[in-house]
Parts: sequence; C-alpha cells; structure tokens
Amino acid sequence: MERPTKEQISELPLYIGLALTDIHIVENELDAAQAIKELENETGLGFDTESKPIFRKGEVSPGPSLIQLATESKAFLFPTRFPSAVAAAKEILTNPKIKKIGFGIKDDNKELRNKLNIDITNTQDLSVTLKQLAGEKHSIGARAAVAMVLKKRLGKGAQKSNWGAYPLKENQILYAANDAHSAICVERVLVSSRP
Repeated sequence: MERPTKEQISELPLYIGLALTDIHIVENELDAAQAIKELENETGLGFDTESKPIFRKGEVSPGPSLIQLATESKAFLFPTRFPSAVAAAKEILTNPKIKKIGFGIKDDNKELRNKLNIDITNTQDLSVTLKQLAGEKHSIGARAAVAMVLKKRLGKGAQKSNWGAYPLKENQILYAANDAHSAICVERVLVSSRP
C-alpha cells in the first residue's frame, strides 16, 4: 500500500459519502436523546472535530466548534454551542464499548479535554495504522487515506470555513459529516482486507 501523490489523488473520482438527509444536527434535548439512542449500540464510529480556523499568530483556539460521529449510513453533528449536544457527544465519546475511529486523533483529544472536559476512550487513529501499513515515515491524513484505501478523492472545500458561525452551511454540513464517515469506511475496508 503506497501513499498516492497529489497528482494521483486529483485524478480520482470524488468521494461521495452521506447525503444531507442522512446527517442529523443535534441542537436540543430531543435531538440529543435520538443521537444517543442511535449510536450507543455501535461497536465503532467515525469521529472528527472542526474548529474555527486561527489566522493570527499567538491566537488561542476557542476549541472545537463541532464534533462529528458517523456510522456507515448516517452521521450526527454536535455543535458545541448547544449544551445538550456536548453532553450527548460526551456520553458517546467516553463510552469504552464504542471504538472512535479517525485521523490525527491526538489533537482532537487534547482540544476536547482542555476545552470541553471530555476524555475520549477507545480510539483508533487511522493516520498511525496506515503509516505502519504503508511503511511511511509520516502519518497519513484523511485525504491520502481515502485515496489509498477507497480510491476516492476527499473534497476539502469547506475545511477553512468559519466553523464558529451558525447555522452551518450545506457544504460545511456535508464536509464535516463525510470527514467522519470516510474514517469508518476506511476502517471497514482495512478490517475486511486483513488476512
């Protein structure tokens, strides 16, 4: 398994993950209860966070604006401005029975611990897993991983958008959900291809 070049990635078909109808945004107690009910019995979930970009040197990150959790068929977005969303995300993220699968998880963990007092348990960092599989020196990010494993190109259109603004725009909702969704899909392919 080799890390593809930027040119090779740009030639791949676009990763089409979840549609807007498969993505649920948690804003209140009712949404939170629904999210917990649908996610608490999963064995593994794709996981990611989005934070407002920092443009000035020395500026401190306000912490994650959004926490994303995805199964193979749906995603839940937890905007951290809503206390019930944070509480629901915390319940899932601290559940040791559910594996949280993502890319570059260490930074997410640190931010969640420092800003929201959430200590994630049972994580798998695909950047590290794929680095070992490919025999690479550097860890492998989501975009390279999706190209390597799924042979698709992950769009990065909304990456630098303002995650602190609300409501989220459609392209942000899709981008955020599919970052988490691509992680669970990569992990499933890796598991099924192991001898």
